[in-house]
Amino acid sequence: STSGATSTANVHPREVARHHPKGESAVFTGDRGSSVSNMAIAFERFLLGRRDLGGIVSAGGSGGTALATQAMRALPVGMPKLMVSSVASADVRPYVGPSDICMMYSVTDVSGINRISERVLSNAAHALTGMIAYMRTTASESKPAIGLTMFGVTTPCVQAVTKQLQNDFDCLVFHATGTGGQSMEKLVDSGLLAGVLDISTTEVCDEIVGGVLSAGPERFDAFARRSIPYVGSCGALDMVNFWAFDTVPPKFKDRNLVRHNANITLMRTTPDECKAIGEFIAGKLNRMEGPVRFLIPEGGVSALDAPGKQFWDPAADTALFNAIESNFRRGTRRTLVRSPLHLNDPAFSDLLVQHFHEVCAEGAAVTRTAAH
Repeated sequence: STSGATSTANVHPREVARHHPKGESAVFTGDRGSSVSNMAIAFERFLLGRRDLGGIVSAGGSGGTALATQAMRALPVGMPKLMVSSVASADVRPYVGPSDICMMYSVTDVSGINRISERVLSNAAHALTGMIAYMRTTASESKPAIGLTMFGVTTPCVQAVTKQLQNDFDCLVFHATGTGGQSMEKLVDSGLLAGVLDISTTEVCDEIVGGVLSAGPERFDAFARRSIPYVGSCGALDMVNFWAFDTVPPKFKDRNLVRHNANITLMRTTPDECKAIGEFIAGKLNRMEGPVRFLIPEGGVSALDAPGKQFWDPAADTALFNAIESNFRRGTRRTLVRSPLHLNDPAFSDLLVQHFHEVCAEGAAVTRTAAH
C-alpha cells in the first residue's frame, strides 16, 4: 500500500518505504502516481537487501504490476518470480523486460476474493511453491556459460561457432530482438556468463534509426561494468526492423525494404546511418576494459548482404567499417580485426572461435596475476 494507512502485513509498508533514498516521505506524498513510482524504488532496494528470499509472487492491476515488477527485474535470473496481473494478457514487455518473470492473467480484479480469483491466486501460490521446492542444478552448470547473439540472417555463423565451443562451454544463444540483448547483458551483470560472442549487434540499428527491436542506448554497457572476455562483430548491421509492411513509417516507404515474413519488414541501412551506427559501437567498445576483440567481416554482415542479394551495398558497409575503425581506440587488451570474409563464411566462424579462445586465455592470465 502507498496510502500510509494501518496495515496488518508482516512487513509494514512504511518499513519498505524507508528504503527509498529520500526516506518514507518520498513515498507517502498523497499523489498516487509519484507514490507508486517511489515505492517501486523503495521495494527494489528492500528486496535487494534481503538474504532470506527464495522467490516472489505478487498480484495487482497496472499500478501494482509496475511497482512489483520493477523490483522483480532487479533480482537474479533463476530466482522464481511470478506476477498475477490484470494486464498480463496485453503487451508485457515493459513489465518483464530482460528478466524471467512469469506473468499470469488474473481474469478478474485482484482486490478481492471471488470464485475465479481464488482459483487463480491458488494456482499462483502453488506454482511458486513448486518452482522453489523443485529448483535444481543442471549438469550443464559444470561447464562455464557463455552468451552468443544471433539473428535469422546470421544463423549459419552462430551455429558454426556454437558447434565448435559446445563441448567446453554451455552456449546460451540470445536472439537479437531488443529484449535478447538486454537479457544477455543482465546475465553479464549477474555474473552468470564467463564470456560473450556478441556476433549479432543489429539491435544498434534499431536504436539509431528508429526500428522496433532496439535494446536501448545502454546496449554494451554491461561489458564496461564487468571485464569478461568479449568478442564482437557486425552481424546484421545492414538492417532496421519494423513489424508488418503497413506499419513502416511513411518517411521510410521509399527505402530498400524486404518483407522478411508477414509480421517483419527489414530496411537496409544507408551509408549515413551506418556511419552513425559505427560511431556508436566504437564508443561503447572504447569503454570496455577488455579483453576485447571486435571482428569486421568485409565480405558482408548478413545473409542479405552479399553479391546479388537485396541488401548488398558496399558503400554502406564501407561507411560502417571505416566509422568503427576510425573511432576505435586500440589498447593492450582491446583489438580490432578486419577480415575479407563474409560473416556467414565458415572460415569467419573459425576466426571468431580463435579469437574467443585468445581472449579467454588473456582473461585467465589477468585473473591469475590479480590473485597473486
